[in-house]
Amino acid sequence: MTLPVSSPDPGTVRVLTADGSFAPTPAAEPYLALIDALSDAELEGFYRDMAVIRAFDVQATNLQRQGQLALWPPSFGQEAAQVGSARAARPQDHFFPSYREHVVARIRGVDPIDIIRVMRGLTHGGWNPFDPKNGNVHVYTLVLGSQTLHATGLAMGLAFDERSGTGDPERDEAVIVYYGDGASSQGDIHEAMVFAASYRTPQVFFLQNNQWAISVPVATQSRAPLYKRGEGYGMPSIAVDGNDVLASWAVTRLALEEARAGEGPRAIEALTYRMGAHTTSDDPTKYRTSEEEDSWRARDPIDRMRNYLLSRGASEAFFADVEAESAAVAEDIRIRTGELGGLETDAMFDHVYSDPHPLVEEQRQWFAGYEASFDGEQEAS
Repeated sequence: MTLPVSSPDPGTVRVLTADGSFAPTPAAEPYLALIDALSDAELEGFYRDMAVIRAFDVQATNLQRQGQLALWPPSFGQEAAQVGSARAARPQDHFFPSYREHVVARIRGVDPIDIIRVMRGLTHGGWNPFDPKNGNVHVYTLVLGSQTLHATGLAMGLAFDERSGTGDPERDEAVIVYYGDGASSQGDIHEAMVFAASYRTPQVFFLQNNQWAISVPVATQSRAPLYKRGEGYGMPSIAVDGNDVLASWAVTRLALEEARAGEGPRAIEALTYRMGAHTTSDDPTKYRTSEEEDSWRARDPIDRMRNYLLSRGASEAFFADVEAESAAVAEDIRIRTGELGGLETDAMFDHVYSDPHPLVEEQRQWFAGYEASFDGEQEAS
């Protein structure tokens, strides 16, 4: 029997209802001025981001089913939380994703084919986070929660530079780190929060509560709303409807601005839902009901934003253009994935150490000789 999913806290920030109506909750009042300042182009951009990445996500899932990828972690259903938070940041800010923040990476400039390369097993990193074109997006982390330590370490460095006067005041950087409800029970998360609160880091902890830690419901993991864990460490914490892209944007925007202004870290819990499997190796029908999925499907973030834009007078031509772009992005990924090929076996010796190492080089030479020994056998046969 499936346990109930966590219920929204009365203080949850929400601007758009499930049907796309503009009906802010009382908790959303402090954010309405920010939202009112958004242009039509920005609002339509939110929708475009969500629709395009869903097409990419579906294509990547299909590619895994066809044997082109070793694994795929879908982001289906979580688009609003990710798009809103990513668009809320400034160019100089740093992002530490977990492993399903596909649209965050794309928004910041990472080529989605680099995500595919990770899940195809062609690279341990995927992209260089220090390359300016990748928008300060650090690499995916499959070890649950460890990225919060990395993010806090960088944020502490920024705080130290700021206080010592050695930092660049024009950079005015902040850090945002993503993790899930399952990861929130990991010790790394809590250690990161201890140090972040103690050193008042310019940082936002962004928890995507998608209701399931693989097959364990969030109701089993916590008897209280997860955002209250941040409060326990002395950092202002807030719950937001993670299927509402406007609310996700506004809450993250203000949290990042407060953090970069020296007010210390913030914690956000975005209440959303993983509509697909945890990864393509998972079968969610084994642990949750179709009724539960249907109830969340009615709160789909893309449908919600589409209805809101229609109510504002968005044209059918706009939606047709988004649909065409989505199809083009999906097709481009399908083609480029097929062109990736595999790895040379010699690649296993690369990056074992940061500098050349005699033992690794000795093993490389031995392996080359071992492989060459089979050439003679093939010629003899």
